[in-house]
Amino acid sequence: DKLAFLLRNSGSRGVFCSDASAGLIAAVREQAPDLEWVLAIESGDADAIPLCDVTGVSPLAEVLGTPAETVDPRVDDVTQPLQIIYTSGTTGDPKGIVGDHMRFGGTGMLGGIFGYAEDERPYTGLSFTHNNAQATALAPSLMSGYRAVLSRRFTKSRLWDICRRYGCTSFSLVGGMATGIYSEPPRADDSDNPVRLVVSGGMPAAIWEALEKRFDVNIFEFYGASDGGGMAYNAVGVGPVGSFGKPMDGVVMKILDAEDNECPPGTIGEICCRPTTGEDAKVEYHENPEASRKKISGGWNRSGDMGHSDEEGWLYFDYRAGAGIRHNGDFVSTSQVEKVIAEDPQVSDVFVYGVPAASGAPGEKDVVAAIVASDAPTFDSRAVFEHCRSGLEPNCVPSYLQLLDEIPKTASEKPQERFLQQRFSPQADGIFSP
Repeated sequence: DKLAFLLRNSGSRGVFCSDASAGLIAAVREQAPDLEWVLAIESGDADAIPLCDVTGVSPLAEVLGTPAETVDPRVDDVTQPLQIIYTSGTTGDPKGIVGDHMRFGGTGMLGGIFGYAEDERPYTGLSFTHNNAQATALAPSLMSGYRAVLSRRFTKSRLWDICRRYGCTSFSLVGGMATGIYSEPPRADDSDNPVRLVVSGGMPAAIWEALEKRFDVNIFEFYGASDGGGMAYNAVGVGPVGSFGKPMDGVVMKILDAEDNECPPGTIGEICCRPTTGEDAKVEYHENPEASRKKISGGWNRSGDMGHSDEEGWLYFDYRAGAGIRHNGDFVSTSQVEKVIAEDPQVSDVFVYGVPAASGAPGEKDVVAAIVASDAPTFDSRAVFEHCRSGLEPNCVPSYLQLLDEIPKTASEKPQERFLQQRFSPQADGIFSP
C-alpha cells in the first residue's frame, strides 16, 4: 500500500489531514510504527465521517484550543531539510526527494517567471505532495501575497465554473489533464472566463493552439522535476508550439545519448541537466543512497525522459524512457491519437499507451486507447474506430480500445500506465478491436 510505504519510509511521527482522509490514515496506522499522532481538520462536509468514529484520530481544533509551549520556527541554516516530496511511483515504489528551505524559497519566486500579475489569483486542484502545486500556487502565493484558490482534487467538469466563481486568473496542468479538459463537450461560454494564463507541464502540441483559442487563454509551458535539478520554460508567445522551452539561468540542459554525448538536433535522447558552474548535479533520495548515485551519471542528472532539440536550441519532450510506441516501424504520436479520440463526443477521457505487439516483433508495440465513455451503456466501439480512421494515419489507429470506469492516475494526475498494462488482455472484458 502506497500510503503505508510513504509513512514508513519518511519515518513520520505525526500526520495532519482532513476528515476525508482520516479513515485512510487510521487503516494503515499499524503499518507505520513511527507514527505517534494524527490530527484532522473537520471540513463540515455533509458526507464526512465523524472523527469520533475514527480510532486514533483527534480533531485539530481541540489541540489548537489547548494551551501549549511555543517554539521558534526559524532555522539557522537554509540548507536544512524542509520537506520530502515523493516521486509519482509510476514504475515502482516512490522515492523521497529531500528539499531544503533554500529551494522552497526559490520556488516562491517562480511567479515572476510565469508572469503573474499583482492581482494574480492562481488555482490548483493538484496535491501539495507534488511539486507542481507548490511551484504554481502555494510558494508564489506565500512569497508574494496572492490569494490562491485550492481544491481537494482536480475535476475537469467543474474547472471553469470554479475559476469563474472565485475569479481565478491562472491555473496549472500536468499529465493528461489538458486532454481531459479538451475532451469536454464544447460550450457557448467556453471563452467567457477570467483565466489569463495556463501554466502547463506537458501540453500536447496537437491541442495547444486549439485549447488556447477555445478558452481564450495563453499557455506558459515548462519542464521540471522534483528530482530533476533544473527547469526549462517556454514563455507565452516566445518559443514554438510543442516546445517546453530553454533552460533557466544557472542550468545547462542537453539531450544526451547513453554515453553522455550530445545528440544532434532532431535526434531523440535523454533530457539531462547540471549546474552552469560545471559542478556535478546533486539529488538526495531519502534513505536511498544507491538511487541517489544512479540518478547522476558523468555529472549529469539523468531525467529518464526522452526528448530532442531543434536547430535553434528549443527543447521538446517525446516520451518517458521505455514508454515510446513503435508500431509497424513508425513511432506513434500519442498526443495526436489522444486529440482525435478526445474530439469524439462518446469520449470523456482518454490515454494512449502501448503493449507488446501481438506479432511478437522485437521492440514493436500495439496501440491501446484507454477510454472513459461519456455514456458507457451506449458506447459504440465501431464508431470510435471509424472516427480514428478518418482522422489518423492508418498506422496510428489504435489496435485496441480499453473501456474503463476511470483511468488510474497519480495524485498529480499522471495516468498510471503500468496498472493499465497489468489489466490489459485482448480477451478481457471491455477490450475492443477493429
